[in-house]
Amino acid sequence: MKAEYVEVAGTRSFVLTEGAGQPVLCLHTAGQNGVQWRDAQSRLAALGYRVVVPDLPGHGRSEPAVGGPVRDLAVYAQWCEELIDRLELVRPFVVGCSIGGAITLQLAVRRGERLAGAVAMAAHGGTDSAMLTVRGLERELVDSAAPSRSDRTYFGTLAVVGSRVPAERAELIARMHRREDPEISNSDLIGWATHDVLAKLDGVACPVHLVVGEDDLWVDPADVRRAAELIPDSRYTLLEGVGHYPMEELEGFADTLHGWLSELDRNRSVA
Repeated sequence: MKAEYVEVAGTRSFVLTEGAGQPVLCLHTAGQNGVQWRDAQSRLAALGYRVVVPDLPGHGRSEPAVGGPVRDLAVYAQWCEELIDRLELVRPFVVGCSIGGAITLQLAVRRGERLAGAVAMAAHGGTDSAMLTVRGLERELVDSAAPSRSDRTYFGTLAVVGSRVPAERAELIARMHRREDPEISNSDLIGWATHDVLAKLDGVACPVHLVVGEDDLWVDPADVRRAAELIPDSRYTLLEGVGHYPMEELEGFADTLHGWLSELDRNRSVA
């Protein structure tokens, strides 16, 4: 396992790399960091992947983005493109959840011909302004308007963890999540609420797998299914009893992901 700082888009960015073989870029959710992949990364490496887990700018151990908190997910997508080039990742898979899933879809739109495939979880490529209002998110950036923000993150996370997740595991996920910086997470969510690549999904040039949890209160599975129908070479999976964080909620997630990536690779080879 290698932990290092890489200069990406003017930001000293923390990147964890493990294993050798087919590169897999793993992207975290809003306000969080690469620790969300801690239970999957070593097993993925053992399965023959070069696993790359970055902390996005302003998250975890990465320094802030140039210009401050990011409100446009296209900025993160461009940052990921530069990271891929800096690390010389040849035809990587990209896997992400929530804003990470949205960024994954943006990368598939922007440079799908250079990807082996993409797995986007808890994302559908369109806006979610009906569920997350920009005005409300901006108001929460004012401390006096959002008392006990860490508690809200804790209980909000518990609310979107799936019913099949053991209570002890759900508690751990929620307590890990409450450590996020509200200025960063709300800015991320403003990006989530306003991004939209739906009109470009029909031009994606790599195989894509869209995944959504049945118990995800923040994402409508119908939206994810419709997005899958727009992408030429795509598949759709609904996870029963799973919420917004499949890589943290599902026991043995690395093996499940390995199955999805292997299928994408076979389909790409046939095409």
